[in-house]
Amino acid sequence: MPDGALADLHVVEVGNFMAAPFCATQLADLGADVVKVENPDGGDQVRTTGPFLDGESSGFVRLNRNKRSLALDLKAPRGKEVFRKLAARADVVVENLRPGTMADLELDYPRLSAINPRLVYVAASGWGQDGPYAQRPGLDIMAQGMSGLMSITGEEGGKAPVKVGVPLTDLTCALYGALAALAALRVRERTGRGQFIDVCLFEAGVSLAVWEAGRYFATGEVPGPLGSAHQTSAPYQALRASDGFFTMGATSARNWEACCDVFGLGSLKEDHRFAKNHLRHQNRRDLMPLIEAVTVAKPARHWVDALQKAGVPCGMVQTYDQVFDDPHLNARGFFPEAPHAKLGPVKQIASPMRMSETPTRMTRAGPLLGEHSAQVLGELGYSRQEIRALAAAGVIREA
Repeated sequence: MPDGALADLHVVEVGNFMAAPFCATQLADLGADVVKVENPDGGDQVRTTGPFLDGESSGFVRLNRNKRSLALDLKAPRGKEVFRKLAARADVVVENLRPGTMADLELDYPRLSAINPRLVYVAASGWGQDGPYAQRPGLDIMAQGMSGLMSITGEEGGKAPVKVGVPLTDLTCALYGALAALAALRVRERTGRGQFIDVCLFEAGVSLAVWEAGRYFATGEVPGPLGSAHQTSAPYQALRASDGFFTMGATSARNWEACCDVFGLGSLKEDHRFAKNHLRHQNRRDLMPLIEAVTVAKPARHWVDALQKAGVPCGMVQTYDQVFDDPHLNARGFFPEAPHAKLGPVKQIASPMRMSETPTRMTRAGPLLGEHSAQVLGELGYSRQEIRALAAAGVIREA
C-alpha cells in the first residue's frame, strides 16, 4: 500500500475527550505520525469512560486510532523540555485545553513558534480564544444550546429542548480544525511560516445554520423545531408506516409526481396547494396527514422498495445494530479491524475519505497509556538511561 497523503507530517496532540483528539485522528487516518501527549496520571479522560474491554475504554480505542501515546507531565520542567523538542520537529500541534492553559505551561504558540517558525498550531475550545465567553467551560451540550441547534431539534411544538444525538459541535469543530491545518500547511509551502488557528464549538455550531440564516435574514422569522421535516422542502421527512418509520424526500417535480403515484394519491398532483415545492412546504400540515393516512397501512420496507423502484430518494430508519451490520457498509469495508497491544484486533469505523492514490490507513487501535513513550523519546535523541531516569522521576510513564 502506498504511503498516506500526510505520511511525512509530524503532529503533536494535547487533547481530552473529543475536539482535539477527533481533529488529530483525521490527520492520523491520512498518514500523519500523531503523538498523543497525555497526563501520566490517567491520561485522556476518555480512558475513564465505559464500556470497558479488559480495562480499556472501548470509546478510546476507536476515537484515538492510528496514534502513538506519550505519557508526559507537562508541569514538570523536564516534561516541558521534552515537549519543546517534540514541537521543534512538529508540523502541527493540536490542543483543546481551556484558553490560557498552554500559556500557563509556557508551551503556547508564541513560545513554540519562536522555536519552530514553521509550526501550525490548532487551538480548539468551547468559545474561542478571546471574547467575553472565552474563559467559560465549554462542552458540546452548551455549544449546541447557545448555537441555536437545540432550538430547532425535536418535534414541532415540543416543550423540552433536544440535542443532536452525537456531539455535533465537538465533531464539527474538529473537522474545521483539520481542514484549517491543511490549509495552513499549504500556505507554509509558499511563505515558509506556520500560523495559529482558533476554532471553537460555539462558532462551529452556528456555522451550520445555512437554511436558518437564510430564512431569518430574509424574513425575520425565528426557526423552530420541525421534527424530521426539512426547512424548505416537502414531503421531505420521516413517514409513519405500519411497523415504524421510513424517510423520503421529493425535492423535484418528477419525484413529487412519482411519490404520488406510489402512494395512490394522483389527485394531489392537481391540487393547487401542492403544485410547487414552496407551496408543498407552506402547506405541509395539510399534505403530510394525507400521505401518512396511506403509508400507515403497510410496512416501511414495502414503501422503501416501491419508492426506490420509482426513483424517489428514500431509506429505512436504522438503529445502530442495523447500521453496524449494514450490507452496503460491509461491502465497502467500512468496519475494519485494527490491532491493539492488549485487546488484539478491534473493530473500527473507517475514515469516509476514500482516496484513489493515497488511501487512508488503519494501523492501530487507540494506544495504551504511555505505550510509545520510550519510542518517541528515543526518536528525540534520549538515551535509554535518560528515559529510565525520566520514568523514575514520574515525568513520563511507560505502558
